[in-house]
Amino acid sequence: MTLRIYDSAQRQLREFTPLVPGKVGIYLCGATVQGSPHIGHMRSALAFDVLVRWLQRKAYEVTLVRNVTDIDDKILNKSAQANHPWWSWAYRYENEFTWAYQALGVLPPSYEPRATGHVPEMIKLIERITAAGHAYVGNPGNVYFDVSSLPDYGTLTRQSLADLKAVENESEPDKRSVHDFALWKASKPGEPATASWDTPWGKGRPGWHLECSAMSGKYLGETFDIHGGGIDLRFPHHENEQAQSHAAGFGFAQYWMHNAWVTIDGEKMSKSLGNSLTVANILQEHPAVLVRLALGTVHYRSTVAYSEKTLAEAGAIWERLAGFVQRSVELVGEVPRAQVLAVTEAEFPAEFSAAMNEDLNVSAALAVVHEYVKQGNTALANKDENTTKTMQLQVRAMLDVFGLDPLASPWRHTSDTTSGMQNALDTLVQDILQQRAQARAEKDWVRADALRDTLAKAGIVVEDGAQGARWKLGE
Repeated sequence: MTLRIYDSAQRQLREFTPLVPGKVGIYLCGATVQGSPHIGHMRSALAFDVLVRWLQRKAYEVTLVRNVTDIDDKILNKSAQANHPWWSWAYRYENEFTWAYQALGVLPPSYEPRATGHVPEMIKLIERITAAGHAYVGNPGNVYFDVSSLPDYGTLTRQSLADLKAVENESEPDKRSVHDFALWKASKPGEPATASWDTPWGKGRPGWHLECSAMSGKYLGETFDIHGGGIDLRFPHHENEQAQSHAAGFGFAQYWMHNAWVTIDGEKMSKSLGNSLTVANILQEHPAVLVRLALGTVHYRSTVAYSEKTLAEAGAIWERLAGFVQRSVELVGEVPRAQVLAVTEAEFPAEFSAAMNEDLNVSAALAVVHEYVKQGNTALANKDENTTKTMQLQVRAMLDVFGLDPLASPWRHTSDTTSGMQNALDTLVQDILQQRAQARAEKDWVRADALRDTLAKAGIVVEDGAQGARWKLGE
């Protein structure tokens, strides 16, 4: 089945055809490691994690490059305010991002290059752009991209130079035009000497946009398949990336994919609103799997409305999904992880594959998962072991596309712990139910009612039936 994705550049769904059959190269804008990661950062990581997982199920060999911006104005300013070495400051938060990715089950990228490790490639790229007549030298150490020299500047976001808002920058008085942007920035007075590199134009450091063109070219080639990132990066970052890459003669990205942001109480997450939620703080109060479920099962181009209600809804969904998997294991045993990973696109339910191939329609795909869980629960009730085993395999394989197989890392520990707690609780409750059954047999109704009340106070509902008493947690 053919995958169709929404190309942000062309603003339409396009059939995906990779440059090299069987292989896909993806460049994803990663973190600027100036501070702790919040759920807005994770939205992008999770959205493209699902893309990678689905491409792998379609038997593609995927190369994912996710960069780390470890040198820029914000890092230098914040580290200086904290009286901390800038490189140590950046490394601290890079580690926090790595921890957050792992906590939420994001697959590691094929390569995770740092900007500071690719200065030679950036210098060569500037020289190439300059030689082509698209860049000029300002004051010593400054090199600017001349946007007026490139006919297709603005085509990614469909803007013309005449329409662009002019923003004066007092720190860049040597620019020919307010629309030009820095490829290389001269060192500023008071900045650490370690935050600059020698170049043909003087000491300085890279402009924000330059690193992505240099690193995508190194790891994916001058032309590659997909460039991804948050929708807020389309302009100026992605527009400028494309401009400098085209100016160098690179084909650059053939498809552009942008994920929408996260809102809290109807407002876009931003530090200016004071509502940024760090991953570390959230995971102190909520299981990581619920955060992943809440953020990762909303269509990547749709806004995620994050709230306590969202997490509560995710909790109810997870209880149903993981609960079926656990009960199926109790009846037929655990389907080996290797078998779950071996399920190919053609072996998934047709409705699931069709949904995922239509621009990663995770909502429709998740509806298929729920239908198979329903069938699995029916098979469990009927003690139908063959169907139960098949449903376990299919449900876990589909959930794995979302990074949510309950028996895979990092959720397995959570599932095992939950299972252990459930078994312990069941043992205690069954003992009380046996005491109650004995009291009822002896017609000691006062004691029987007292035992039932004890369970009710603990939030446990007892249901009497022909097969004896059953229990469940109350709503």
